[in-house]
Amino acid sequence: MADTSPTPTVLLPEAEIARIVADLARRIAPAIDDDTVAAVLLTGGLWFAADLTRALAREGRRVRFDALWLASYGDDKASRGAIDVHAPFQRPIEGRRVLILDDVFDTGLSLAEAVRIAREGGASEVLTCVFARKPWPKPRASEPDFVGWEAPDRFLVGYGLDHAGGLRGLPDICALD
Repeated sequence: MADTSPTPTVLLPEAEIARIVADLARRIAPAIDDDTVAAVLLTGGLWFAADLTRALAREGRRVRFDALWLASYGDDKASRGAIDVHAPFQRPIEGRRVLILDDVFDTGLSLAEAVRIAREGGASEVLTCVFARKPWPKPRASEPDFVGWEAPDRFLVGYGLDHAGGLRGLPDICALD
């Protein structure tokens, strides 16, 4: 059976991704300390969170690490408009600063839900960081505190971004449209 899926078009090569992550770490390091909990939104944010926490260590910040597993897309190319919480924080965050990390900001629903969960968990401060922010036609509840890249309004894959669970492992960010 022939593969009729579109070929990914590279938008952001691996070396540029690394430069953006290093720049984010330099910008974030003064706003956090070693007791900060860096919480990745699974699953797509894992690649970015791994790179960013290592970049923060190079900047002298050895954050704690945790994860929230939220989902709003499933295998679709568009958000369902609702957030499923598959797994909450694994450790107490009460009284700690939390830095929520996500791969891409589009509807803003996942980030808003993560902020709500962190505040309800007693975080002393909640900061947010996304690798990419996509344009969105409607106002979003809140904008991220730190943004690495202003992405085009295209369907993105690679560097943790997926299409029905596939293409996450591409080292570049690509468009699939």
